[in-house]
Amino acid sequence: MVDVAMSGPRGPKPKKAFSSRNIMLYGILILVSVYYLLPLYVMVVTSLKGMPEIRLGNIFSPPVEITYEPWVKAWSEACTGINCDGLSRGFWNSVQILLPSVVISIAVASVSGYAISNWKFKGSETFFTLLIIGAFIPYQTMLYPIVIMLREVGDFLTPMWSPIEPDVEYALNEVRSFFGAETPIDLPEKVRLMGSLTGLVLVHTAFGMPILTLLFRNYFASIPEELFKAARVDGARFWGIYFQIMLPMALPIFVVAMILQVTGIWNDFLFGVIYTKPETYPMTVQLNNIVNSVQGVKEYNVNMAATLLTGLVPLVIYFASGKLFVRGIAAGAVKG
Repeated sequence: MVDVAMSGPRGPKPKKAFSSRNIMLYGILILVSVYYLLPLYVMVVTSLKGMPEIRLGNIFSPPVEITYEPWVKAWSEACTGINCDGLSRGFWNSVQILLPSVVISIAVASVSGYAISNWKFKGSETFFTLLIIGAFIPYQTMLYPIVIMLREVGDFLTPMWSPIEPDVEYALNEVRSFFGAETPIDLPEKVRLMGSLTGLVLVHTAFGMPILTLLFRNYFASIPEELFKAARVDGARFWGIYFQIMLPMALPIFVVAMILQVTGIWNDFLFGVIYTKPETYPMTVQLNNIVNSVQGVKEYNVNMAATLLTGLVPLVIYFASGKLFVRGIAAGAVKG
């Protein structure tokens, strides 16, 4: 005991809080943060100013008098051509595109990744290789083939729809008239996927499948195989193991998949402008039309407010689940 006391404290020497290494590290992090946050600051302060104050040219100065009128105009009054409903129509179109695309793609990819990692079937490795190849094909090369596919699938489904159309239309109109509706329903004569929200949902779902399946496969492969074997010994089958064992343990990778899909689909512009029409444009296309409108005076405060409104959804989701995102992406990259 005396020898231990006389020898002094053991272990590594405590590091100084203000060492040259820490000062350089935190200095670089602060500079990078300022570099990325400065444009966001300019957008926020500009969106809260009136046009007379913006014309003074002090883009970095805070607003002298805060006004929320640019936000209101960006949401419900900004004009794109003959439409003056702002971003509101594009927002609800984006919601209708986002929800089914995220749910369907994650549900199918999670089951596919689980099957590939734990249930080896004939051709599973070939299937997985094709998925990996599909994850890295530039989607710009497939724009026109998808246009043809959506058009042809719509033409293929039309004969299945047309024979029952008069009966369905008559029945719906009878029900509506019973409840007091005066305007009849006119069902479409042709199934149209090209230019519709349904077609864009199918496109986003298909393009999200390869990378999501790869993530789920790697995550499920990192789960101890003994759990899977024990469940098989206890008599659990495919769906029983998936819902009772794999699904409860896969919350982090589900959050990763959700964030990837939400940000990718919500921020998409190219697919939205190609596979939809003005009535069904998503929010990003509406934003582009508002910012690039040549009618009237250029209202920079409205443009900044519209840009911030468009980016709120992915930002909120990411900040609300950032820790789970880091956990899931790290676990999904460990083994594969």
